[in-house]
Amino acid sequence: MVTTILPMNSNSACINMVDFIHTWGVNDPLILDLITKLPRESFIASGYRTVAYSDTFLPIGYNQVTLPPKIIARLLQALKLSQQERVLEVGTGSGYLTTLLSHLSKTVISIEIIPELARIAQENLTTHHVTTAQVEIGNGRLGWLKQAPYDVIVLTGAIPRLEKNLVEQLTIGGRLFAVIGKPPVMFATLITRTSKLDWQKEELFETEFPFLSSTQTEYFDF
Repeated sequence: MVTTILPMNSNSACINMVDFIHTWGVNDPLILDLITKLPRESFIASGYRTVAYSDTFLPIGYNQVTLPPKIIARLLQALKLSQQERVLEVGTGSGYLTTLLSHLSKTVISIEIIPELARIAQENLTTHHVTTAQVEIGNGRLGWLKQAPYDVIVLTGAIPRLEKNLVEQLTIGGRLFAVIGKPPVMFATLITRTSKLDWQKEELFETEFPFLSSTQTEYFDF
């Protein structure tokens, strides 16, 4: 459980953020508690920490952003993580979502393509006493085959279509969260592997995301 105490000047902003998240249909008390206790400003670029609890994409350095709090909360609730599950996160960023995932699962393997961000994320994980997540430097757009399969896969950037390599790295019953499409039509999507050859797709809500880095053309069609 996250036990970090928020600075006093962040407390009211955090409460407002969590109240807004709740209006978005997130009512899981464990998720709301984790988000309340984890100081979001410590994962944001220094010049933006005064607005760390705003519900928007915020810079984390190296032309990258962290996801809005309501998106993070919605994806965590949709995934229904358990403490026995292994998670693959594609796009570590500054490690904010990685930290939350680590408290809801058994282990997290997080792949970051930008070495400098991977270093920052690892420092943040250490600062927040996260010992069940590992950060790897590489291109996770096709997943991370050498440690597959995974119970849960989370993509922190959008993709135009779902790539076959990713869904094949899920366990039976495993779930994948991704934002799929191209502006202006992009959907936060939950994929569940129902058997060796079958997957189920659920579109959760419409949104707009920056894309993951790199390209790939072998896609999976439902």
